Amino acid sequence: MKKKVIAALQFVLEMTLFWGMTQALGIERDMAIRVQVVYFALLLLFCHYKVQTSLIWEEFLLLLKAHLCFIPICIVVLMKHMDPFVIAQSVLLGIVMFVLSLLGSRTIRLCVRSFVREKTLVIGTGRTAQTLQTIAAKNRFAMLDIVGFISIENSRYPYTLSAGCRKDQDVVKENVYPFSQLCQVIEEKQVDQLIVSSSRIDSEYMDEILSLTSGKVNTIRFVPRASGLVTFDSRVDDLNGLLLVTSFRKRNMAMGKAVKRLVDIAGGLSGCLMLLPISLAVKLINMKNGDHDPILFMQERIGKDGKPFQIYKYRTMVPDAEQVLEKMMREDEAIREEYLTNKKIIDDPRITKAGAFLRKSSLDELPQLINVLKGEMSLVGPRPYLPREKEDMGSYYQTVIKCRPGITGMWQSHGRSDVGFHDRLKMDEYYQLNWSIWLDIVILIQTVQVVTGARGAR
Repeated sequence: MKKKVIAALQFVLEMTLFWGMTQALGIERDMAIRVQVVYFALLLLFCHYKVQTSLIWEEFLLLLKAHLCFIPICIVVLMKHMDPFVIAQSVLLGIVMFVLSLLGSRTIRLCVRSFVREKTLVIGTGRTAQTLQTIAAKNRFAMLDIVGFISIENSRYPYTLSAGCRKDQDVVKENVYPFSQLCQVIEEKQVDQLIVSSSRIDSEYMDEILSLTSGKVNTIRFVPRASGLVTFDSRVDDLNGLLLVTSFRKRNMAMGKAVKRLVDIAGGLSGCLMLLPISLAVKLINMKNGDHDPILFMQERIGKDGKPFQIYKYRTMVPDAEQVLEKMMREDEAIREEYLTNKKIIDDPRITKAGAFLRKSSLDELPQLINVLKGEMSLVGPRPYLPREKEDMGSYYQTVIKCRPGITGMWQSHGRSDVGFHDRLKMDEYYQLNWSIWLDIVILIQTVQVVTGARGAR
């Protein structure tokens, strides 16, 4: 009920703004009414008034689609007037309302967030549950109020948990309740929504959850077991009472790939103009510190379709970094374990003074623009992995190598060095399965935010 009231308030506010804009632009009353009907019909069609958890990028894309439809329809509706001024007014109206609608909807949802958040109980205490907890706390547009977590290990319900499921438990420590108190917690906390965070729960356990919670909550959500197969293009079909999840293989991506390559070339040419002054500054700093070796180095990486290529980077470590690493790993078991687990070392002593700045600012990646121009890399894509990491990539390898590696990607835009090796692989798989030009735009914007905040840079 609260969400409907908020949607109605948003509708009235935007209608008032729209009518005010038509009057300010001097659009005749009859034409203004016709244009207004078209405009709000499109907003309803694109679910603009559905109050739910969504990122600003999703809201932006839906509004953009609605307004891109509105402008040509508006021109057709007003075509009989054959007045370029009237048509220009309508186009301007659409542009202004796009900005006002985006800002208005976000502002309203921020103001009323505490009143419309769904009380959510999470089943599971693993990494996915922890991610949900982080999203609910940090995403200002998440309509989630997580009231607690249910442990899925309890002697009263001795269902078999896989080894992976057991290993993933006990990441979340606070507000955790035993499975036997599931119904009690739902009643006491007045839970609206249930999220089953573990995709490895056996069918008996899931049946028990559904049986116990049926009719007690408004919504039940769960992470699919075959998460790699469920993409943005998936849908649920009813086959005579049998529910099937259909995952589509992407088609007609030639145009998108062509646009991506054109953007890569334009970005590569523009970025290469920055290489000369930065290279000169790095060389001077290195020489001042007694380092007269070349500032660039090449390293073999895994490219598209598994083909090796030489990646260009600013040298941020001492010249004999590999030999130093081997010595460190022989002498210190903790360093060896850290590197084998994460493929990096926190506070790595091999990093030079200039290298520390280059890494923190992510400028060490800039020479990779040469690889972009050569067609070996893209501005956005999976991480360019080392050949020695191929075995550690496991089943992710075949998916990740289907596209060109990128200067930035999902893992760089989500914390860079704060992200573990396995999580990087999952993010790269997600990128490959759900790629679109829009996803690239979002990643580029998020990368700028991460770099300017120096978050996760080491």
